[in-house]
Amino acid sequence: MSNTAWENLVKKQLKTDDIYPVLTKENLEGIVVKPFYDAVQNPLLNLPKIEESTHLVAKYHESLEEDVFAFILDQNVENLEQKTIFINNEELAGHISPEEQDQYFSLIDVFDEKQAVINDQLVKELLAKQFRRNICIDISLHQNAGASIVQQLGIALAKTKELVEIYGSEIVNKLIFRIAVGGNYFFEMAKLRAFKIVFNQLSKEYDLDEIPYIFAETSLRNKAVSDNENNLIRSTLELAAAMIGGADAVFSNNYLVEKSTENSEEISFKQQIVLAYESIINVFEDASNGSYYVEDITRQIAEKSWAFFVEIEENGGYLELLKQGTIQKKIYDHAIEEQKWVEEGKIKLIGVNLYPKLDIKKSIEELYSEKEIKSVRWAEMFE
Repeated sequence: MSNTAWENLVKKQLKTDDIYPVLTKENLEGIVVKPFYDAVQNPLLNLPKIEESTHLVAKYHESLEEDVFAFILDQNVENLEQKTIFINNEELAGHISPEEQDQYFSLIDVFDEKQAVINDQLVKELLAKQFRRNICIDISLHQNAGASIVQQLGIALAKTKELVEIYGSEIVNKLIFRIAVGGNYFFEMAKLRAFKIVFNQLSKEYDLDEIPYIFAETSLRNKAVSDNENNLIRSTLELAAAMIGGADAVFSNNYLVEKSTENSEEISFKQQIVLAYESIINVFEDASNGSYYVEDITRQIAEKSWAFFVEIEENGGYLELLKQGTIQKKIYDHAIEEQKWVEEGKIKLIGVNLYPKLDIKKSIEELYSEKEIKSVRWAEMFE
């Protein structure tokens, strides 16, 4: 079909001759989104993932041992055989000595964001372990603090470069990236795909051809204390975006904010089971490949993320800009703009600023600090 035919079809479906005000959507990422797509320039090759099937990760509970194959651990559990284990506690990591056949991954961030340093001793201790992936680069904090998608990916690359400069390029295939997936469904799908592109590009700077290991978890930023059912729906969409986007492992944070129960933990994990076993989206390498829209925003996010990474490097690198407070300020500027959109209703949060509309109880100034990267939920303004 020609562009004119497409446009006429859209006009007919929307029952209006002026489709652009209806279909044009603003976003804070600076990504150009067209009203409709009829092609994509330079289609991308299939973007692979490391794991053949996405690991469905549960918080450990003994009742799940028989049926669950991947656990996130905060404390030691004896005799967990033939399981994939994601270690989430520094002290625990120090005591574990896995056998070669075990599949252990570290989710402990080796960057101290407040002191703007890398924990060298921790890095060396973790590298000495027989883990499949030893060193975690955590950018979930940045997403939950209000960083843009472009900032998140640029920071992930900058952190990678800091580690390579100190420990050599052999560390690249020992990395695992902990990424929080938010509620902007297609953008978050494109975020993971774009990260594979830019990480692969960075690895080629060191004569490698690597793709990143991605541990994706649901965001805390768009969850509300008094809105449990909608939290559950939001996190289900986030898990789906992560699986379609090609994450190697997914984990659902508890949909009950600040009051986790055994039952809510079980339900949170069952979200993944339903998606994987009934929709079968955890087995595809790149399920969204070929979608004109996703392909287009993937390329834009990749280009902008790489440019932000280059900007960080040209100004001294990630740790140096942390010391100067530049990174904190950039995240702060985006976070407060995003919070204003929530306040104004341009970002809709059902049950918080829409159906029903709650009263604002905290100001932006009370929630955010330009000197600190800290998690802030949008709904905290209304709670």
